[in-house]
Amino acid sequence: MSKQNTLTPRLRAGVSVKSRSADYLRAQTETIFLPKLTATSDTPAPVPGRDLRLGFVGTFPPTKCGIATFTASLSKAMAGNGEVGIVSCVEKPDVLNHPDEVVAEWIRDDPASLEETANILNTYDVAVIQHEFGIFGGADGQDVLALVDRLTVPFILVLHTVLPNPLPNQRRILEELSRKAALLVAQSSVARDRLLEVHDVAPEHVVVIQHGAPANLGPQKPPSATRRPVILTWGLIGPGKGIEHAIDAVAQLADLDPLPQYVIMGQTHPKVVEHSGEAYRESLFVRVDALGADKLVMFKDGYRDTEGILAEVQQADIILLPYLSREQVVSGVLVEAIASGKPVVSTAFPHAVELLAEGSGIVVPHEDPDALAAGLRLLLTNPDAAQAAAETARRQAPTLFWENVGAEYAQVALQVVAPKLGASL
Repeated sequence: MSKQNTLTPRLRAGVSVKSRSADYLRAQTETIFLPKLTATSDTPAPVPGRDLRLGFVGTFPPTKCGIATFTASLSKAMAGNGEVGIVSCVEKPDVLNHPDEVVAEWIRDDPASLEETANILNTYDVAVIQHEFGIFGGADGQDVLALVDRLTVPFILVLHTVLPNPLPNQRRILEELSRKAALLVAQSSVARDRLLEVHDVAPEHVVVIQHGAPANLGPQKPPSATRRPVILTWGLIGPGKGIEHAIDAVAQLADLDPLPQYVIMGQTHPKVVEHSGEAYRESLFVRVDALGADKLVMFKDGYRDTEGILAEVQQADIILLPYLSREQVVSGVLVEAIASGKPVVSTAFPHAVELLAEGSGIVVPHEDPDALAAGLRLLLTNPDAAQAAAETARRQAPTLFWENVGAEYAQVALQVVAPKLGASL
């Protein structure tokens, strides 16, 4: 326990977490923010009397995963731009539980549903396909190639994963999709940079549109000498979240008054449960007990809908992202934190390095509980630092709101299909 109460030597030497974060950012990345898509004289105008018809492909609620939430949010944000239909990617038929906007199910490894999916999408003006290797059938999700080969309408490919070292088949799939797509959307500048570095993809066919989030800016909480500050981690729980290191970090804050409370919110990821049950979550319970941190850590189990998550995020003072991944170029949770105006302490995965560069949070090394604890302590004990980070997040937030992200997608879709719309009238 003595180790847990000692700052690392580099922090004791007088280099603050904040300055370390800035130095790290400058050394590791030279972020290029592409200009926002804006209307120009070359931007096609909407065709009078003709709504844009948008067909989406991706997982969709009641499926519980980040892409399902993304598909639902983006399609809702774009619904005001025309007619929206969803093709939901499923493991097995689940028609009774889908909402009305789902026009078809694409059942994994089912040739008949593949044909039906293509036929339905061809009745729209443009298809918007979410891509992650695990959501489609075939090796590395290669059945998506069979789908796009059957499309007679243009499609936009939204990339949720850009691997630094793709397998040969993964490389083949993504590069073939890129040649056939009207446009590729990367959800961060680092994702676009990696895509162009790793793959043979035409740069002019790749645009950056940030991952969206609901507008969730509540009133800022004034500092309080009595209220316990809340540190929050949320999402589907699994070993890659690094929560064990977060618990070790929070255990170092037992000397603070008022005592912070670390809330770990969410159910175990269904695929983790399928593989190893609740072993990871149970190991976290054991860790809390071993550290004597039961007064510091609270688990809120179960899957929450968007409204429930946003309410919990509003109550938080700091968002903690202790993720183990060093390669993650898109994080919906990170975007939701910024869109809620919350300061963030995060490990240095690429998307965090990019989004927090403006000062809305603190970036620390991976698997380093001491650095996590130091970052948390700074924000918990220095009201000026916490307020500055929160104000920066609030300035960043509107660019991430779904209504604005949806408008960017709508403009891109219009640019892609305007020639076709004009010819069809």
